[in-house]
Amino acid sequence: MCGPPPRDTREIALPGEAAYPESITATADGTLYVSNFAGGGVIRIAPGASSGEVWIAPGAFATRSTFGVLADEASGTLWVCSNDLSALGIPGPRDVKGASLKGFDLKTGAGKISAPFPVSPAICNDIALGPDGAAYVTNTPGPQILRLTPGAQTLEVWKSDPLLAPEGEDAGLDGIAFGTDGNLYVDTFTKAKLFRIDVKDGQAGAVTRLTPSRPLVLTDGLRPLGDGAFLLAEGGGRLDRMTVSGDTAKVEVLRDGIAGGVTSAAKVGATAFITVGQLAVITEPARKGTKPALPFRVLAVPLTAR
Repeated sequence: MCGPPPRDTREIALPGEAAYPESITATADGTLYVSNFAGGGVIRIAPGASSGEVWIAPGAFATRSTFGVLADEASGTLWVCSNDLSALGIPGPRDVKGASLKGFDLKTGAGKISAPFPVSPAICNDIALGPDGAAYVTNTPGPQILRLTPGAQTLEVWKSDPLLAPEGEDAGLDGIAFGTDGNLYVDTFTKAKLFRIDVKDGQAGAVTRLTPSRPLVLTDGLRPLGDGAFLLAEGGGRLDRMTVSGDTAKVEVLRDGIAGGVTSAAKVGATAFITVGQLAVITEPARKGTKPALPFRVLAVPLTAR
C-alpha cells in the first residue's frame, strides 16, 4: 500500500553574498521566482532544485532593487516591483529614480511593461491579481493602492485612505491579496496592522481594520491559499495561516523561530516556500557592519499535518 507523499522540507540556496530575498512567487509547475532587495534582478528555482540561479539580471529593463514578484500565468507575465533605495544607503543596480511596476515575459524573461508610480513618495512593495485580471500594488510610504488594468501602461490610484497611511517613519502598506469573498486584504509592516477593503464591481469601498487573534510582528507578504485562508509572513520569524471571520483574523503558526525573518511565501501543492530575508542586516543602523548568514535561503514548509 502506498503511503502519503514525502513531505518537502528542503532548504534552497540562493546565489550570491547579497541576495536578500524580499518576495517569492510560483507557477503551477512549481517553478519559484525570488526578488532581491539589495542587488536587484530575479532568481529562478527549478521544480525540485536545491539551489537557484539568476534569471533576470540585476538592472535589466531599467530595474533597481526588486521587491514584490507575482507570476501571472494567464497573461504570461512576471510582475516585479522595482525601487530606488539609494536614500536608505542601498544603491542597487542602475540609477533610475522612483518606483515602478515592471512586467516581464514569463517564458523568456524579456521586459515588456514599465509603469512608474504616479505618486510620491513611493515604494512599490507587493502585488495581487484581481478577478478583473488587473495588477494591484501597495505603496509603502503612502496610503495608496494602485492598479494596472489589462492592456494598460499607466498605474492609477485605485484606493487612498487615511487608515492605510504609515505613522511617522514607519514602513506602511506591504502584503496584499484578494480573498475568495472578492474583497482585498492588506497589511502594514512596522505596526503589523491588517485591513479588509470591500470591493464591488471592481470599485473600492470601505476600509475595515481587522483584529488578529494574537499579536503580530512586522507583517509582510500575504498570499491566498485558495481555500479562503491566507499565508502570512512575519518579519518577526513566523509563517502563519490566517483565516478571516467577520472583522477578526484567526492566526495559526505554521513555523516559527526563523532567524532572519520571513518576508514572503508561495504555495506549491501541499508546501509553502518562504524567503528568509535577513533585511535587518542592511536596514537597521544597529546592525551596520554585520554580515548575513550565507547562503541566503528559501525554506520549504509542509502545509499538511504531521
